[in-house]
Amino acid sequence: MAVGPDSFSVQICDHVESFVVAVTEVARGDDPDSAVPYLLLQVSQLLLAGGRLGAHEDIVPDERYEPDTGPEPDMDELRERLAALLTPVDVYSEVFDPYVPHSKPVAARISDDLANIISDLRHGMAHYREGRVSEALWWWQFSYLTNWGPTASATLRALQSLVAHVRLNTPLAELNGLDTDSAAEDGDLERQAGRVMAAEIGAPLGLNTADRG
Repeated sequence: MAVGPDSFSVQICDHVESFVVAVTEVARGDDPDSAVPYLLLQVSQLLLAGGRLGAHEDIVPDERYEPDTGPEPDMDELRERLAALLTPVDVYSEVFDPYVPHSKPVAARISDDLANIISDLRHGMAHYREGRVSEALWWWQFSYLTNWGPTASATLRALQSLVAHVRLNTPLAELNGLDTDSAAEDGDLERQAGRVMAAEIGAPLGLNTADRG
């Protein structure tokens, strides 16, 4: 399979690597004020690569059985850093499959989603770095259709909704009660979310919600 600088595989790899590096940097917490808008941008760009993988004809790996990539990287530290950074807007409501009749929304976490996406992407990257280009593309395509694609799409909706709530100056009443593990009193989570949005998302977007009625 061709691996020239303009090849499909190199372009997909660049998207994957850029996303992993960017989210890892965000998780360090050096610039919390821009975390949500920046994650929105990164997930949007990753889904462009996913769309190309989804539209591409089925990729057939060179080998019949998947070669061993070694132990999977531990994602707990990244997950915990993201959860701390995004509290209390980490939890959101998602419908798993919009084509299942009468599907009920379930609670999900942006931090879990991003860690799971990166785990899938790194698995394919391990193949790519060992020169197994077709195996990497097969994995990225397969996992896009089965796991990280739906997860990234749900995460994108959550992040876009956060930015929209700030721009439109609307409360996050739907957050209240989503996190069943939270001991926050009724209304407390919503008030916290509103303060976080105003402080961490509003400023970098050039918004002044105090001036809006």
